[in-house]
Amino acid sequence: MPELDDILQTLNMIHEECLDIRTVTMGISLFGCMSDDEDRLNARVYDKIMTCARDLVPTAENISKEYGIPIINKRVSVTPVSLLCGNLSPAGAVRLAETLDRAARELGINFIGGYSALVQKGCTLGSRTLMEAIPDALAVTERVCSSVNVASTKAGINMDAVRLMGEAVRRAAYLTREQGSIGCAKLVIFANAPEDNPFMAGAFHGTGEPETVINVGVSGPGVVASAIRRAGNCPLDDLAEIIKKTAFKITRVGQLVARTAADRLNTPFGIVDLSLAPTPAVGDSVAHILESMGLERCGGAGTTAALAMLNDAVKKGGVMASSRVGGLSGAFIPVSEDAGMIDAARSGVLSLEKLEAMTAVCSVGLDMIAIPGDTSAEIISGIIADEISIGVVNTKTTAVRLIPAYGCKVGDTVNFGGLLGEAPVMPVRNASPAVFIHRGGHIPAPIHSLKN
Repeated sequence: MPELDDILQTLNMIHEECLDIRTVTMGISLFGCMSDDEDRLNARVYDKIMTCARDLVPTAENISKEYGIPIINKRVSVTPVSLLCGNLSPAGAVRLAETLDRAARELGINFIGGYSALVQKGCTLGSRTLMEAIPDALAVTERVCSSVNVASTKAGINMDAVRLMGEAVRRAAYLTREQGSIGCAKLVIFANAPEDNPFMAGAFHGTGEPETVINVGVSGPGVVASAIRRAGNCPLDDLAEIIKKTAFKITRVGQLVARTAADRLNTPFGIVDLSLAPTPAVGDSVAHILESMGLERCGGAGTTAALAMLNDAVKKGGVMASSRVGGLSGAFIPVSEDAGMIDAARSGVLSLEKLEAMTAVCSVGLDMIAIPGDTSAEIISGIIADEISIGVVNTKTTAVRLIPAYGCKVGDTVNFGGLLGEAPVMPVRNASPAVFIHRGGHIPAPIHSLKN
């Protein structure tokens, strides 16, 4: 039986410190939906999603009411859609995105991920078709999220794909310009993409996953920040222990929800992703955690070291709490979704270059960053290549979600609303990498990829 003190602490985390289950995500395999006939393919995809996920939203809502634990998002991820696109035109791939969007809307889920391609070694016909369709697909859908894995430590970096994705980001920004270029907020470019990630926009149902699976993402930046403040001016090794113990408690809540949801949906339990995922709400910021550790402002000297310690302590505490930890698991630093990051960017202390350095030690990468709308596709590709190389060389997941906000310049603000928040437009170095990007080809895998 849990101790009374543990129960009271958990209740306080929920009611006072913004602890929530950020997402319950059902992964669904679409391999059985393949067809040479476009109409039949769309019908099968729609029917499979509607059948498998029909009880996802009511089940999650019932669990939330029973346990008093907020469950913010209910989501679906599917097999990388590029695997179904071999016989489709780009227009057919856009139609498939509309089918996903219709299913998501009728199910009442927040987002559906998996409009994705894995091209770290090269592009199949289906992958190229999907990549061409991404900007148009994101412009005509509301809930579809897209990702492309352009690199891995084993394969190196597919620079042809990096170039194409720079162009795709620019076009998505233009096609959704009336909505603050929000299409780009639903597109992420990866290195070493995990196949069991429950968080959007990068979630997809990996080829090694079961027919269906339940993955849960927890979040508790406010809980960790409160624990640090209560600790006072203690040594950093003591602070690391406090963060570990706090992450343990957060992850146990996620484990409870994940197992309960899996049992009620008669679906295998996959993983708990113990990432600290911030929101624009006051008291729910990773940047404020770093500042509560003793930094004057996130982005200043010492930020990367503080983030490295935080990320490591969160992972250590979470792993002790669940035998099924996966996904990204650590600390997220999306600028638009974190009140402290927004303030630091507006003040000029937090720069794109500092964010890149921070991504070497955190969970993801350059995330939800607005840049001037006239930034060229080659510069966007260069930023993608820089960030992806950090993941490849360090054998970790990194990602890029840039928003070249159409018609906006440095100092403007782009407002997306909800969990996506608002993003101050940050400056970008204008020295062009065009010749480098247009060389194409592959950047070879690093020598330490040969571990067999």
